[in-house]
Amino acid sequence: MNEAFLHYIWQHQYFDKNDFRTTSGELVSVLQPGFKNTDAGPDFLNAKIQVGTVVWIGHVEIHIESSEWISHRHHVDQAYENVILHVVWKENQTILQKDGSRLTTIELKGRVSDDLLLRYRKLINQPESIPCAHHLAHVKEITRLTMIERALIERLESKSRAIRDRLARNQHDWEETAYQLISRNFGFKINNHAFERLAEILPYRIVQKHDQLFQVEALLFGQAGFLDEQKQDSYFALLKREYDFLSKKYSLFDRRMNKSQWKFLRLRPANFPTIRLAQLAALLVSRKNMFSNIVDAASYQDLLEMFSVKQSDYWQKHYRFDYPTEEALAGLGTSSVYNLLINTAVPLMVAFGKEKDEQRFVDRAVTIMQHIPAEDNAIIKRWNAQGISSRAAADTQGLIEIFNSYCLKKRCLDCNIGFSILSNKA
Repeated sequence: MNEAFLHYIWQHQYFDKNDFRTTSGELVSVLQPGFKNTDAGPDFLNAKIQVGTVVWIGHVEIHIESSEWISHRHHVDQAYENVILHVVWKENQTILQKDGSRLTTIELKGRVSDDLLLRYRKLINQPESIPCAHHLAHVKEITRLTMIERALIERLESKSRAIRDRLARNQHDWEETAYQLISRNFGFKINNHAFERLAEILPYRIVQKHDQLFQVEALLFGQAGFLDEQKQDSYFALLKREYDFLSKKYSLFDRRMNKSQWKFLRLRPANFPTIRLAQLAALLVSRKNMFSNIVDAASYQDLLEMFSVKQSDYWQKHYRFDYPTEEALAGLGTSSVYNLLINTAVPLMVAFGKEKDEQRFVDRAVTIMQHIPAEDNAIIKRWNAQGISSRAAADTQGLIEIFNSYCLKKRCLDCNIGFSILSNKA
């Protein structure tokens, strides 16, 4: 038995109410089961319950066994003093209130149909990473689409909250926050922590003071620790000389990173952190006030052009200092640009809309997601194998959120798809 299943049973009243009585023998009528509480405190708020001839209005708490009232320390928590009904699968201990009276309790064991219990157990105990995989073909398309849209919004709001937390740490400086987020995402998972650290020790206000690409490269490569060696390369010498000057000017030298913090192993040369640093430098020089440019972008095409940059001539011909390439290295690839739009531009737009309470920015962000091509990764392949296709990133981001936040955590009862299967309304 799972407490989430009991929440589902109670919320939708899927139990036998014939001769429904408390564990002390009084007749019970559920006039209003209450509203599910997603915050701390009792599980359902503002319920309306008739016990005998008396109608009570208050909260409902749900447990597998009644003894959990004590083990969870609800008996010493003022938040639970207005609980009018204790709903349990089994009463294994009589619970008394502060005044010594018995806490009104009902048992659900024996009142839930065997068919519903069986469907739940089959769903929740599936070994597949997508528990409802065998049922998906029978789920109505509108149910699937509704859940994907809901999950997309949840994913965007989650990313938005993380950005607003970062914004608070940055004294509400949107440009600095955008710079840090963009830098982090230039790491593309493998080097994201290193890029994030670099942005923290090289403030955007310093970068903004320089319009020449080689100066911004000097700041980035110098703070990243790539200019600490001695090389014969003339461009390396130019950057090192410039960094030595700028690091003294801005008192940066003592905060620089060590080159060992950057990962090259198993990366193609086009994805080396040196190339990504050069591309980030090109973006920072060509697009001043990144945050303003993002929130002012009127269309998907505007954002696509904004992030489509090419690194300097040197880094088109080298993938590391002193290591020339046989073939020219291209600029930031289309898939990388899409990644930056999904993980940087769109969440920033949503965060700004939430912060300013302006829905138009959230709506614009969702519209942009609908124009970005569908992603192709291990999670999306799992969904594709079950016959769930995606037209755009709005779909794939929703499916990723369902997989991570619902499927892996077995939160089938909180998912529209799982709910429809369990309710036999697929």
